[in-house]
Amino acid sequence: MSTQPDSMRLDKWLWCARFYKTRSLAVEEIGKGRVTVNGQSVKAARELRAGDSVALRQGPVARTVVVRALSNYRGPAPAAQLLYAETPESIAERARIAEARRLAPEPAADLRAGRPTKRDRRDMDELRHDWDERWSASTRG
Repeated sequence: MSTQPDSMRLDKWLWCARFYKTRSLAVEEIGKGRVTVNGQSVKAARELRAGDSVALRQGPVARTVVVRALSNYRGPAPAAQLLYAETPESIAERARIAEARRLAPEPAADLRAGRPTKRDRRDMDELRHDWDERWSASTRG
């Protein structure tokens, strides 16, 4: 029978709760200041307890979760989801950002505004050449 610990390292909990694929990734994100506990920036060795609030960033996604339980091992995803509860504000903010991303214009929709093709460059060179001949300041007679 395994007993749950009273506290554990923050980096290990983030790994067990499956927020990061490896502990070293968790340590790296903590070191960059992308993880806070109870509103304070912390180090990877910070002892975490049930009831603590953890704000973290996974790529572009920001989340705030409350620690429900601690675990000595990294289990399957359904078991990992029992270790925390995401706050309603965090869920609403993630939904708002996802909706804004869904409604944003497709970057590839306006290809004409991007880099000119070889044909476009030739057309521009031809126009520029014509313009120089017509409006030249030279004194040819």
